[in-house]
Parts: sequence; structure tokens; C-alpha cells
Amino acid sequence: MNHLPRIYLSPPHLTGPEQAFLAEALQSNWIAPLGPDLKAFEQALCDYSGAAQALALNSGTAALHLAFRLAGVGAGDEVICPTLTFVATANALLYLGAQPVWIDSEAQTGNMCPERLADCLKMRQAQNRLPKALVVVHLYGQPAQMSIIRELARQYELKIIEDAAEALGSFYKQESAGTLGHWGVFSFNGNKIITTSAGGALLCHQEEERERALFWATQAKDPAPHYQHHEMGYNYRMSNLLAALGRAQLLGLEEKVQKRRAIFDFYQQHLADFPLGFFSETPHTRTNRWLSVVLARDEAQREQIRQALEAHNIESRPVWKPMHLQPLFAHIAPPPGHIAEDLFARGLCLPSGSGLSEEELFRILTVLRQVMG
Repeated sequence: MNHLPRIYLSPPHLTGPEQAFLAEALQSNWIAPLGPDLKAFEQALCDYSGAAQALALNSGTAALHLAFRLAGVGAGDEVICPTLTFVATANALLYLGAQPVWIDSEAQTGNMCPERLADCLKMRQAQNRLPKALVVVHLYGQPAQMSIIRELARQYELKIIEDAAEALGSFYKQESAGTLGHWGVFSFNGNKIITTSAGGALLCHQEEERERALFWATQAKDPAPHYQHHEMGYNYRMSNLLAALGRAQLLGLEEKVQKRRAIFDFYQQHLADFPLGFFSETPHTRTNRWLSVVLARDEAQREQIRQALEAHNIESRPVWKPMHLQPLFAHIAPPPGHIAEDLFARGLCLPSGSGLSEEELFRILTVLRQVMG
């Protein structure tokens, strides 16, 4: 058994002020769902991203659910969705009784392929079966090709829900991820670039949209002195205490982005002599490099690398298993194309946490070099 300390894929990284922010919130007794830190965190998110409105919630999944509801998605509707994503993207559709329509990936980034998207929308228009909306995911922090995707959405009159759960700190043509669609979503789960332990945020362009989402997120309570409800609501609000943690974490976001980008550069530079691939950073974008992904020759080699790392107490993980391969969605037709399947077979996420030390990076590199021969 290997007794070296475990190196995790993307652990939380506390950078100093968290304890002070939490202590202040505790001393003020603002530990309930509402409080000054919650409002301040939402304003800080707007200040950083340029979003007009932000609503802090208890998960990114909750934010997706509310975004789909704002888009008018309901039972029996279909929504365009990339197949290479985390299941939360599609689960939020199931909550509303809607169904995803899968789009394959582009090989360079793993993001939704604009050409496949265009083909799908053209075919569905000819069949008079256009979807209700479109959800785009910025995979592992790399912004998708939003100029093309936004033009297609405009052409076919589709609302865009932007799943930027992995992409806080990423930019597309100087615009923050999460502000490029009609609604955007961030996640602050424990493995994200900043964390509130658990949490997420919904970004909106209009105050009326935020107020509508807030109404749903707080049990859809009517303005009455007693508890009265005309609509179904949810218990989705972030607590003030977690917002205090988020405020502290957000202060160190740029430093964390630069560290994760440096980690990616380290892997790419030191593995340049081996026949491995990497997801590219497309022109006019800045990816936060939330996770560094290496592309092996085939699935056998990917597993050889993963198992060697695990034998040395180093966590790694295959890229997301495409949704059309999940048993949960076995009843839904797969997308044309096999790029996502190939990326799943060959792709491996390497440790990418912004708290990684140089010693830990070289420990990872030593194993990678050994297994690659």
C-alpha cells in the first residue's frame, strides 16, 4: 500500500480570509438564509462577471432548474443539450418533464459542435420540430464557440441557457462565461475553482427575471401575512453563512485561475515528448483550466495511466461519460457522430487544484513518465 499523502483531483483551496469572513457572519448572528453577506456576494458576482443580476442558490443544479423554468420549458418540451457534460445539466430538464436532444462534441475542446448543432436545427425545422431552448456547457472551463451558437439561436429563435458551472473566471471575447446567453449558471461545489461548500448562482439580464426566480426559490410564497401559495416553489436559496465563505473565496479567484492555467502549462510542457493530446484553448477565449485533461492513445492506455496514478495515491478521473451512454437516458436517441464517445474513451482529468505544490506536481509527473515509458 502506498503511504504518501493523497493528491486529490480538485480539492477546496482556502487562501486566508475565509475564517475572518465566517467569524464576522457568526458574530453578527446572520446564519439564516438571508443576511448582508448574501447580498454582498451577489453584488460581487455581478461586479466580477459584468452580469446585471445574480441570485445565489444552494446549488448549480437549482440554478439550472430555475433557468429552464424561466425559459418556459415544461412537460413534453425538447431542449438541445451537449451529450458530453455532467448529468446535472440534463437532470434539470427531467425535473420539468422535458427531454434533451443530444449534440456531439468538437474534438478540439469537447464542447458542443456548432456544425452538428446547425445540422440538427436545420433537420428539425424541416420536420417542424424545433426545440424549446438550447443549453450550452463550457466544458472544464473552456468557453464554447458562442458567436456561432448565438447566431444559430437567433436564427431559430431559441433561448440560450448557459451552463457555466465549471467556467467561473473564463472569458469569451472579453465577456465573462455565464453572461453570454439569456441566463447563466455558476457552481460553487467543493471541487469548483471557488467554493461555498455547496452552492451556485443564477445570472439574469433583467431584474424582473431575478425576482421571478427568487420567488420560486423561496417556496413561491405569495405576499400575504400568512403562508399562501399559487405556484409550486422550491427551497433553493443560499444561506448567508455560505455566502460569507463565497465572498472570501471570490477575492482569490484571479490567483486561482492563474495557478490552474500554470498547472495545465506544466503538464503540457513536461509531457510534450509523449504521444498525448490536450484540449486546446480556442482563439479569443481565456479558459480557467478548471481541470487539465490529457488524451491518451486509447481506452486501454487511459486506464493504464489512471490505475498507475491511483497506485501512487493520486486521484484522476475519466472525462464525463456522455449522456447518451447513460442508462438513465437509454430511451433517447443518440446524437449523430462519435467524438464524445472517443473523448470519453481517451480523456483523463489530472489533478488540477490551485493548492497543488511544486513537489506534488513533480510527484504526479514522475508517475506519468514512468507509465508512458
